[in-house]
Amino acid sequence: MFIEVFLKGIAAGLLIAAPVGPVGVLCVHRTLVWGRLHGLLSGFGAAVADALFAVVAAFGLSFISDFMIEHQHWLRLSGGCLLLILGIKNLISKPAAPDEAEPRRSLIGDCASAFALTSTNPITIISFLGVFAALGVARHIGRLEANALVLGVFSGSALWWIVLSSGVGFMRRTIETLYMRWVHVISGALMLVFGTGALAGLLW
Repeated sequence: MFIEVFLKGIAAGLLIAAPVGPVGVLCVHRTLVWGRLHGLLSGFGAAVADALFAVVAAFGLSFISDFMIEHQHWLRLSGGCLLLILGIKNLISKPAAPDEAEPRRSLIGDCASAFALTSTNPITIISFLGVFAALGVARHIGRLEANALVLGVFSGSALWWIVLSSGVGFMRRTIETLYMRWVHVISGALMLVFGTGALAGLLW
């Protein structure tokens, strides 16, 4: 039972993490510009947030989910503003000259920003409940199985970010400095689109 639930957790983690979204754009951008480790730790920040959401869903911590859903307006507002800030920063960033290295940046900061971005979307809890139900995982399961489920979710989400950052890391070697400016522009524009969409959704 433990292994079965763990494998279902991996599937759930992959299903939640894999769709293209703001954190995916963030991971790709940071991998291309600063290297595989920066993209990977950004993904791991999102994986930790996914695991925490899975804890709420797996252990039935309704008081947390109810609180987040009740205050989702402010959480989504924070997430939308963060997306706009990251998008603007990417747009105004300039690639380093051919004979220069990209400025050093904080790995902890990369992880923390991806964590913050993921955790400001309380609807993810509902997504996990739906995925768990689709995979045949009962909402009220034993503590051991719940731990296996959460561990599986983190493993599945982390696996996705490992695959993504590794794949993009191989592409990084073929991108010339001339095109790196477009990496900043495209990722910045996408983040602005996501951010604008998140904020516009608050009006409806």
